[in-house]
Amino acid sequence: MTARTVVYDTGMLLAMLRGDAVALTLHHGLRSAPHRPIIIGPVLARAWRPDPKNVHAFSGYLKDCTVPQTCGAASPMQDAIAARAGCVACAKTSTLDSYKRAEAMLAKAVPPGKKEPDAVDALVVVTAALHVPAQILTSDSGDVAAYAATLGPADITIERI
Repeated sequence: MTARTVVYDTGMLLAMLRGDAVALTLHHGLRSAPHRPIIIGPVLARAWRPDPKNVHAFSGYLKDCTVPQTCGAASPMQDAIAARAGCVACAKTSTLDSYKRAEAMLAKAVPPGKKEPDAVDALVVVTAALHVPAQILTSDSGDVAAYAATLGPADITIERI
């Protein structure tokens, strides 16, 4: 069985900051996964809170995760040999093609209710699509599923936190 690469959305980060037991258990369970959980830059920017308590908590979570294409981020791969090779999909996460793909999702997706399209959620799905098989941990499972549905068949699971 191939391990799924896990991608966090803003809701997952905020759940960890609130001390949500399910979110923290999932996060701690991923410490031995071959690929560190992914937090894309826009998700981190949306969730970041500059007060000392949250900065301290984030520093712990970020040690266990990777933020693709950022200086100082942990290597995406846990294994020392694989870490030197890196992750090709992580290198493609923040490219012009990825942003275009997210925009195409925004144009096609039908989010539940009367929600406005969310570029950050679309970028989370693009990141997961680059890493299939993948799993997205989210508080907006309906929105994320709407963006994932624009991909056609893709090996992405969505878990509500």
